[in-house]
Amino acid sequence: MVIQKIKELEELKARAAKLAATIDAERTAELAALPGKYGYSDINEFIKALKLAVGVRGARGRKGAKAAKAPKAAATGKRTRAKITPELKEQVKAAVLEGKSGSEIAAAFGISLPSVQNIKKEFGLVKAREAAPSEGAAPVAS
Repeated sequence: MVIQKIKELEELKARAAKLAATIDAERTAELAALPGKYGYSDINEFIKALKLAVGVRGARGRKGAKAAKAPKAAATGKRTRAKITPELKEQVKAAVLEGKSGSEIAAAFGISLPSVQNIKKEFGLVKAREAAPSEGAAPVAS
């Protein structure tokens, strides 16, 4: 039973291979006849006419100037990580001492507002949060 199915499979594979070969031969013959069918004596003239019809330019032609591109909108993806150097920290410190707000500083130097806050904290330019009262010191409701 299995041997019979294997033989049948081999026969079908052979038929498929013969069919593929005949399709390739017929396709080649039809493609070779296309220029004459459309009135062209040479394959190169036929190819040029096809390219003109489709709109493909020749490789030898001189390229024209590119049209000006419209300015791109601001990228909305993730941006690259900002490198916070000691020089940048000093510039942020100077801007804080000038009285600029954190958001102004962040926009001016291209860093995030939390980064500005961390730099300010590093230089002691912001007040530390008061410690939360411990549980034992909290008043008990009676």
